[in-house]
Amino acid sequence: MPTAKRSISTIGEQLRTLRENANLSLREVASNIGIDTSLLGKIERNERQPTKEQIKQVATFFKVNEKQLMKEMLSDQIAYKIIEEEADLDTLKVAEEKVEYLKKHKLY
Repeated sequence: MPTAKRSISTIGEQLRTLRENANLSLREVASNIGIDTSLLGKIERNERQPTKEQIKQVATFFKVNEKQLMKEMLSDQIAYKIIEEEADLDTLKVAEEKVEYLKKHKLY
């Protein structure tokens, strides 16, 4: 059975999609989640990254899965860091191994 291909987009694009699907303006959403309209615009345009608290507020407001939004935000941060450092994808494999090591030895 073929698996559905996952659609890739940034957390900003996903937030914009949530807002547009709800037919809400930047101002309406920003007001309801307690941030400045210009900041929300920058987040949607990927000029700024949302904070964990902002993600929680968005999830609550739109009644969507907070854990999934957090995962998307973190994956953006990792992707941007890999690009910024001009690292290759093998770096992700090393990081994955370190996560397992740190968890196993309770070093986090």
